Amino acid sequence: MTRPLTPGNRAPERTAWTWQDLLLVLAIVALVLLIVRTANQFHGHYDPHFTISTDISVLPSYTAQTLLRMILGYILSLVFSLVYSYTAYRSKMAARFMLPLLDILQSIPVLSFLPGVTLALISLFPGQRLGVEMAAIVLIFTGMAWNMAFSFYQSLCGIPQELIEASRVYRLNAWERFWSLELPAGAIGLVWNSVMSWAGGWFFLMAIEAFTLGNQSFQLPGLGSFLAVAAAHGNFPAIYWGVSVLIGVVVITDLLVWRPLIAWVEKFKFESVETQSAPQSWVLDLVRRSPTLRVIQERVFQPLQEAFDQRLNRTFAVRTAPRELPSPQNLGQWFEWIFSSGVTIIILWGVWEAALMLRQLSPTVWLSVLLGACFTALRVFTSLILSLLITVPIGVGIGRNPRLAQVLQPIVQVVASVPATALFPILLLALIHLGGGLQVGSIALMILGTMWYVLFNVIAGAQAIPAELFEAALVYKLTRRQRWQTLILPGIFPYLVTGMITAVGGAWNASIVSEYVTFNGQVITTPGLGSIISEASAAGNFRLLLAATVVMSLLVVITNRLVWRPMYHLAQEKYRQLI
Repeated sequence: MTRPLTPGNRAPERTAWTWQDLLLVLAIVALVLLIVRTANQFHGHYDPHFTISTDISVLPSYTAQTLLRMILGYILSLVFSLVYSYTAYRSKMAARFMLPLLDILQSIPVLSFLPGVTLALISLFPGQRLGVEMAAIVLIFTGMAWNMAFSFYQSLCGIPQELIEASRVYRLNAWERFWSLELPAGAIGLVWNSVMSWAGGWFFLMAIEAFTLGNQSFQLPGLGSFLAVAAAHGNFPAIYWGVSVLIGVVVITDLLVWRPLIAWVEKFKFESVETQSAPQSWVLDLVRRSPTLRVIQERVFQPLQEAFDQRLNRTFAVRTAPRELPSPQNLGQWFEWIFSSGVTIIILWGVWEAALMLRQLSPTVWLSVLLGACFTALRVFTSLILSLLITVPIGVGIGRNPRLAQVLQPIVQVVASVPATALFPILLLALIHLGGGLQVGSIALMILGTMWYVLFNVIAGAQAIPAELFEAALVYKLTRRQRWQTLILPGIFPYLVTGMITAVGGAWNASIVSEYVTFNGQVITTPGLGSIISEASAAGNFRLLLAATVVMSLLVVITNRLVWRPMYHLAQEKYRQLI
């Protein structure tokens, strides 16, 4: 049935090309050329004696190479998060292994991944720059993936039971259920955690693009290595220009990518009362109004999507047919048995190899590692408490006030994306004069590196609360305190738990750069597990690096099991109806 045309319901206009269409086409062509030219530099011979320049003329080339690494790392993180989280959600047997493994992976610092990843990929491509580039991309992935995976898994577990029952009533197959229910349910949290992951990639970029393993130095041209060298030499003009370029890149990325995505995923919010002021993006409006892009969508992408959906539907229909799978429960049990057996064998082999390395360490070394763990643990939980006090009110304000979000969200993303390690020398100098030095400075750097995990999850949680619940709060004339107790805190609680889990893991990771600082040719340290890991990595002491990493991973896993996991189950069972 055709709806009548009204001022609010007009048919799409088939107009000729406009200047907006020309601008979009030119932007796409420029982006493709930039990616191709930058990718060509990833090949060729790797020069171990390459020196990073701090001349501002190299910033365009360095920035383009860093952006390409970040994009590839993010794509890898997104695919991993979707596949990993969905597998853990659909299989309880797999979740028993995958969730603890995710806890361990997100607790392992980037520098602990660095030796094995770098040496393995370099051996695959001896003498080639491609191996070092792939190692950098994988390390960026390790700084991005975990909070996205946690967020998507939490969103899947929080789907209301009524919607799951409805999908069964309509007999949706696995693909239809994923595409129409499960992916939309996690879209808001996934986008906001993507913003956080992108910012987290910038945070560790200085440690990824310029690092030392024993007597070998690995340096890649990029914005992170530019800032790392400038900070190490105390070159404040270079730091200023590097940070300025970084801020410009973050602002442009927010304008062209994240703000349109935030406005677009608003349509996946489950509510019966339309919100009065949804997030807006002029870039998204430009894309929606473009007649050229509409034609491309209708004649190219839409037929491809329909063909893809039909192919998947036929595939899932065949696989779920009774004559093809006469005993699906038995096959599922066999799959889970094979999976669990394989994981068990890998774990036992890894434990045996680790034990052979660790038994050579003396009791004195183990004592220093345990004392360092105690010092770092105090800094981690201090930074978490301070981060909660700062970010929860701000996150709720941004999430519930789209007009405020239009102003503060890009500012927050800029501040979150600027590597605190680039500005840390200036902060450290001030703290030395005021007293406290790195003991206080390390906590400040942890806060700057981890508060965003909580903030972006709180923003996503506040945005996901249905608008009709706030309308009901106004009708019943609830006070501000009552709204927080009965609506806001329960509504954001699942997201808040996810933010705290990833923030604690991020704080442990941040200890490697907050307890060991190179500035103006000097190395400044403070007792802690992070400084032990940094010193062991720089000296190539892999036994000590493994010992410190194992202790850090155990502390994070124990904390997750005793504290965060019970809160996670509480969020899934008690507050799932609000998300």
